[in-house]
Amino acid sequence: MEGAMEYRQLGQSGLMVSVLSLGTMTFGGRSNFSKIGATDVKGARRQVDLSIEAGVNLFDTANCYSDGLSEEILGEVLEGRRDELLIATKARMVVGHGPNDGGVSRYHLIRECEKSLRRLRTDRIDLYQLHEWDGRTPLDEALEALDTLVRSGKVRYVGASNYSGWHLMKALATSERHNYVRFVSQQIYYSLQSRDAEYELIPISLDQGLGILVWSPLAGGLLSGKYRRGQQAPEGSRHLNDWGEPPVHDQEQLYRIIDVLVDIADSRKVSAAQVALAYTLGRLGITSLVIGARSEAQLSDNLGAANLTLSSEERSRLDAASLPRLLYPYWHQAKTAKERLSAADLSLLRPFI
Repeated sequence: MEGAMEYRQLGQSGLMVSVLSLGTMTFGGRSNFSKIGATDVKGARRQVDLSIEAGVNLFDTANCYSDGLSEEILGEVLEGRRDELLIATKARMVVGHGPNDGGVSRYHLIRECEKSLRRLRTDRIDLYQLHEWDGRTPLDEALEALDTLVRSGKVRYVGASNYSGWHLMKALATSERHNYVRFVSQQIYYSLQSRDAEYELIPISLDQGLGILVWSPLAGGLLSGKYRRGQQAPEGSRHLNDWGEPPVHDQEQLYRIIDVLVDIADSRKVSAAQVALAYTLGRLGITSLVIGARSEAQLSDNLGAANLTLSSEERSRLDAASLPRLLYPYWHQAKTAKERLSAADLSLLRPFI
């Protein structure tokens, strides 16, 4: 692998993480996750080895992936080298049939953290993330539970995932009010296919000093170059069918983005996937892209994006093809508040003023 991996500071913490992280949702293949991948221990070990060789130091999983099997496999393949690497996992999703088998109650979070520790064969989790919003559990309770886990030594840092802007700010304010440990990061969906995070989540991260981990930076494979205008999707593909994550609201815009991606990739003699990853990696506030792969070849190609730098002209072409429309109140701010905008505001509004 040419070049060296870059490491970025995770929010306002002192933790340095590689700009590419390995996502392990493909590990296991139990239940509904078989649609995504079914990487066994041998395949997982090879993916982890390739990632470490490329300089990756962060490995991301969740308690719900393949009913816990993803964590089990990751724990097995990291055994013996755990101390040099970082593990991120998550809890919140429903993982059983009981009334307390989901959410972010103190009961559920502490129980699931302890289960994750056993599956991962470790005594601590480096980044423990609330996987999704829970509108019924008081934030005070959830954040106090995270604070307890950190102070007990079971967790090093905490983060959120898939929160809206007001959810995130309410959580940060609650932590400050009670002096609980604060989120250092959020893990969000963000890609050329959908730049919705630019409305609120990226400005909040810039303003509040949060790191950003990006899940599905290739839009579940939509930006890999294998989906082309007028061509049938490859056999076994899960997109433009019944998977729906992420949803495609504007198929014509998607194909315009792909056209530009492929043109740049062909001129650079690299893959469209590498161009898409390099674009997102160069956006404001991004700490690390969580990449996952069904095959060794796919992973090796994606890892190459860490050493690809796009020109300003190439970035401008991709910006133009993927530019989100301004929602209210942002179009009004672009028109009437442009003389008093912060750097966080301008991360969205600059192209419109």
